[in-house]
Amino acid sequence: MNTIADRLALSSCWCSARHDDGYAMVEEMVGLGFKRIELSHGIRISLVPGILKAVEEKLVEVGSVHNFCPIPPSAWQAAPNLFEPASTDKQERELWKRYTERTLDFAVKVGAPKVVMHSGSAWFFFGSPEAKFEKWLSAQKREAIEAVSAEHAEVDEAIEVNEFELETKLYASEAFKKQRDRILPRIKRASKKPLRYLNESYATILPYAKERGLQLGLENREGLEELPLDRAYPDFMEKLEDAETFGYWHDTGHAQLKHRLGLLDHRAHLEAMAPRLIGFHLHDVSEGGRDHRVPGTGTIDFDMVAEFVRPEHTLVLELSPSLSRDQVRASRDYLLETLT
Repeated sequence: MNTIADRLALSSCWCSARHDDGYAMVEEMVGLGFKRIELSHGIRISLVPGILKAVEEKLVEVGSVHNFCPIPPSAWQAAPNLFEPASTDKQERELWKRYTERTLDFAVKVGAPKVVMHSGSAWFFFGSPEAKFEKWLSAQKREAIEAVSAEHAEVDEAIEVNEFELETKLYASEAFKKQRDRILPRIKRASKKPLRYLNESYATILPYAKERGLQLGLENREGLEELPLDRAYPDFMEKLEDAETFGYWHDTGHAQLKHRLGLLDHRAHLEAMAPRLIGFHLHDVSEGGRDHRVPGTGTIDFDMVAEFVRPEHTLVLELSPSLSRDQVRASRDYLLETLT
């Protein structure tokens, strides 16, 4: 498969929750023009027989699987962070290893060469600085909206508040930068111990992945406390023992959300991670900050993203279940035109 049309996959996160039969789920995805799919972290065990049948019949090719897949028995819906490899709790790390190995075995069954991984997060005993920051941010947004509304009410003028413009001004303010930059050193300090556990967890899973010929794609995340921290990502990847097994998985939406907050530069981050890139989650971010939107309708520069796409990369369209079939088709058509 060399063309973008052959390579572009649809993630099952778009439709797995509404299906009871895995075969019917695959049929729906293939019916929208996809030859490849990603089996995401919302695959219930009840969907597995139908998926295996579809793969056996060569109805579809599975390009990647997203840990944990299938869902662990203790969860009833998608739970990719149910157990974290960076946890300070040894039992949780052992559970992460057990269900990650289960995912790797499933990847082999469906013929998927790559597995997308989350790497855990920093932990805070006395409360999350990110949660406090988000609370402050919400309060600032409310105050800005109320101020604009009050101003127009004085002249008896109706107005539709442009939240995107308000947020852009807020993110450029010194007050915002001060609050943001105040929490980053605390998160960095708190990440040191979890990072050691994360390295140990990846070392324990490495032989299992190598024996099965799998590549593990470590995904950039949207949370401020999720690991590795973005500025440390290149160094983290460089220190991992096996460059052939451990690669970088770029989520366009997550990077764009952080780009807007001034936490990274989307292009510069891609440039830094390009040598280790093995795959993409492709979706857009709306002006209102919602991700998993139709590519080409939001704030991401996909012409820029296209510069980093290589023939060996796995390309996955990762869309919200709230989007319609027509929106999925429109997403596919846009990416076929833009990434070619």
